[in-house]
Amino acid sequence: MAHRSQKIPSVTVILAVLIGIAAICFPAAAAPVQAALRTNLVQALLSEDLAEQTQLLQKLIGAEDSMIPQVLTAWRGGAVYVYETNQAKVPFILDAASDSEGRAKGIRVDDGEFLKGADGQPLVFTATELTSIDATSKLRKVIKTSLDLFALGNSNPKMRRDAVIKLGQELNADYLPHFEARVKLENDAEVVKALSEAIALTQVASEDAKIRVAAIQKLGEMRSINSLSFLKQLETDAKKTPDKFGAETIQAAHTSVLAIESYMAWGNLFGTAFRGLSLSAVLLVAALGLAITFGLMGVINMAHGEVMMVGAYTAYVTQNIFKSWFGASGGGFDSYFIAALACSFVVAGLVGLVLERGVIRFLYKRPLESLLATWGVSLLLQQLFRHIFGAANVQVSSPSWLSGSFVISDVLLAYNRIFVIGFAVFIVVGTYLLLTRTSLGLQIRAVMQNRAMASCVGVRTDRVNMMTFAYGSGLAGMAGACLSQIGNVGPGLGQNYIIDCFMVVVLGGVGNVFGTVSASLGVGMTDQILQPWLGAVMGKITVLAAIILFLQWRPAGIFVTRSRSLEG
Repeated sequence: MAHRSQKIPSVTVILAVLIGIAAICFPAAAAPVQAALRTNLVQALLSEDLAEQTQLLQKLIGAEDSMIPQVLTAWRGGAVYVYETNQAKVPFILDAASDSEGRAKGIRVDDGEFLKGADGQPLVFTATELTSIDATSKLRKVIKTSLDLFALGNSNPKMRRDAVIKLGQELNADYLPHFEARVKLENDAEVVKALSEAIALTQVASEDAKIRVAAIQKLGEMRSINSLSFLKQLETDAKKTPDKFGAETIQAAHTSVLAIESYMAWGNLFGTAFRGLSLSAVLLVAALGLAITFGLMGVINMAHGEVMMVGAYTAYVTQNIFKSWFGASGGGFDSYFIAALACSFVVAGLVGLVLERGVIRFLYKRPLESLLATWGVSLLLQQLFRHIFGAANVQVSSPSWLSGSFVISDVLLAYNRIFVIGFAVFIVVGTYLLLTRTSLGLQIRAVMQNRAMASCVGVRTDRVNMMTFAYGSGLAGMAGACLSQIGNVGPGLGQNYIIDCFMVVVLGGVGNVFGTVSASLGVGMTDQILQPWLGAVMGKITVLAAIILFLQWRPAGIFVTRSRSLEG
């Protein structure tokens, strides 16, 4: 044991030495590359041959050196100067900071250090006393191209992709060789796709008919949404001057435009359907509790939407508490939404419990009075929350793990909406197990089928009413918390969804879980699909009219709940 313990420090020392050597050597390895790029820049500044300058500037494209674009911008604007000594000419630019007399220090282009005199002190200049390095119009064009293409070397793939998309839309043939060279080096799939699209889009402006037609066809095959406006304009111009473009160009442009528009139409349809599915998930969680309480008690609870609002504001308060504890970002803050869901269920459940004990239990079997009473409670809750939080909407931020989107064929699937859909599935399964696998669920089903008989065999119907109403309100609170991730949170939140919730309950069949699931999917997705065509108001009116017509044919809804109490 002693022999082994003596070897451990020696191994540690060796590892430490190796790590130290690596830390020293790898940064040093990048230094010659940066020095070579600066040398090319200095040679381009001092050269008077446009061809040589162009060749040297092209070598700078993609360099990860912040000094190079700064110098190129200054050169194009006539703000690069030369300091001559007995040994050499030193190009430099002026520092952004200046003294009270307008003098600034000179910064060497070759190493980025301050320009110093024979005494070792930094030299200061005024721009008026210096003569800048001249740049012809052709050279300024080359410099602009180099600056535009400089983003191709950005270390962030998203920045490279955005730069390529922007440059491709300029249809500048000067960029084409650089796109073709870069696509061979690129290893990010999104950037490669953007480069291929930019190459084809640039070739659309080619004078060669074969190249132009091939590029148009490739854009159609790629379903390039960014090129749609250019292809439409090309088709229009080609039809006006068919002799210039030819019939093949017109046909290729027309075919590609149709292919891209069809692709966009299907993408919009699937995107709308996905948004409708997420809305259906929220309606499902909210209407599930309403369906159970409505089927159990026969109470029309117009304050159910305000209970959703309670859940949404609970999520807002929970967010602020976590922000004060952990800051506005980080692992601690990111866990706030899980806590917000639990808090929303508890707080909304307590509100529902108070509502049931204080108001609703006195109004059983009196639907009109319960409707009016709960409507009054909803107005009271709205004014209370306006007084506490203000009339304006409040901001509920998404945690980092719910931010962003997953892209499939240019359709954005937001992570927060995916979570809401999965959460709704979890709630439906949990509610089904509660109703079919627990004693409380057995009592709830017994009371729904025959309240008098359930009371005769010892079921405490008042207690079942209280627990069921609290559970349904808790579900509404969690629905409100989910809504805070995909919509606005304000005092009028509940009014935007209460009608939809009742439509779901009535359409699905009062007190039927599977009917509620089916109806929420139908209402949510149909509403979202119709809104882009008919508008928000007409879309809802159309859905409501369709439900009314359906209920004329099937008054009990999609799934009929069979019970003696309902039939007798």
